[in-house]
Amino acid sequence: QVQLVESGGGSVQAGGSLRLSCASSESVVSFNTLGWYRQAPGKERDLVADITYGGRTKFADSVKGRFTISRDDVKNTVYLQMNSLKPEDTAVYYCHTDDVLWGVRRDYWGRGTQVTVSS
Repeated sequence: QVQLVESGGGSVQAGGSLRLSCASSESVVSFNTLGWYRQAPGKERDLVADITYGGRTKFADSVKGRFTISRDDVKNTVYLQMNSLKPEDTAVYYCHTDDVLWGVRRDYWGRGTQVTVSS
């Protein structure tokens, strides 16, 4: 069972920065895509950014130009650098990946890390 452990959340003022990390218990080379999602109170969990094994990235429109995502396949870790944070970025941030075994897709989620941005 793959375990994903997020860290780096916290409270910052608007305009500040945070760097989230997600450490995988297994080699991330096994996973094509690693991603970050977020869920604010009363809202659905939405994709923030993801990155493929080849380094192709995708971002939600709301974070383009402010967030970057990277992966370290040696450290089995994916990072989310968040700059110019806004109060609307406040949410629990979750790390995600998936794989396919015998034709069955399996999703893996971390427990989440809270990010709070004050105005």
